[in-house]
Amino acid sequence: MSKTARDIMTSNPRIMKVDDCAGDIAKVLADEDIGAVVICNDQDRLQGMVTDRDLAVEVLAQGKDPRSTRAGDLVDGREVVTIGADDSMDEAIDTMKSHAVRRLPVIDGDKVIGIVSQADIARFGDDKQVGRLVETISAAPDNSGRG
Repeated sequence: MSKTARDIMTSNPRIMKVDDCAGDIAKVLADEDIGAVVICNDQDRLQGMVTDRDLAVEVLAQGKDPRSTRAGDLVDGREVVTIGADDSMDEAIDTMKSHAVRRLPVIDGDKVIGIVSQADIARFGDDKQVGRLVETISAAPDNSGRG
């Protein structure tokens, strides 16, 4: 039986709020040695993800103030790409490929319960799945969220 997103995900992802500032997100990423945080609104509904790359490209490189740039500003207007907890690893690979993302929040109902990353697929996938993942990484277009 094929592994599901629930089987391979990293549980209990770091969740931050839309009003948290970019500086606080950067501190969490550094302190917890992670590459992304999940962003939720006040009703704990998923709004998107912010990565270390987002902070570098969309805040620092553009000269924005990390104290006044909010998580909501960084995820606003982006498509929120997720995977269901019981979806297959193949579905995760297909979703990453079609949306050019390296991490997928895992949803159970309307709650974020984990994240599937390319590293999770590399760790748990069979040779064919890992091959598809490498192909996906090699062919991936710009994943900045700006088109």
